[in-house]
Amino acid sequence: MAIADRPTPSKDIVINLRAKQSQRELIDQAAAALGKSRSDFMIESSLRAAETVLLERLFFHLDEAAYAQFIAALEGPPQLNERLLTTLSAKAPWE
Repeated sequence: MAIADRPTPSKDIVINLRAKQSQRELIDQAAAALGKSRSDFMIESSLRAAETVLLERLFFHLDEAAYAQFIAALEGPPQLNERLLTTLSAKAPWE
């Protein structure tokens, strides 16, 4: 699920940051270009960066049961679902 597709829960915590004036101005320009508030822009950007960091990890630890489940999922056939079928039947962009 893409970040923009996620439901927005109530905002109940504050995150304070210190930045240089030039950094704030750049963030404000980018947020305005997308029609977003500074807060929404910064949260969405931070979430994308956090997801990237976690998805690019090369090492992760699993206990034996979780490892067995992981290997079974890798070695087993794909679970057919509507989204997978749509993707497999879509024309490649270079075609």
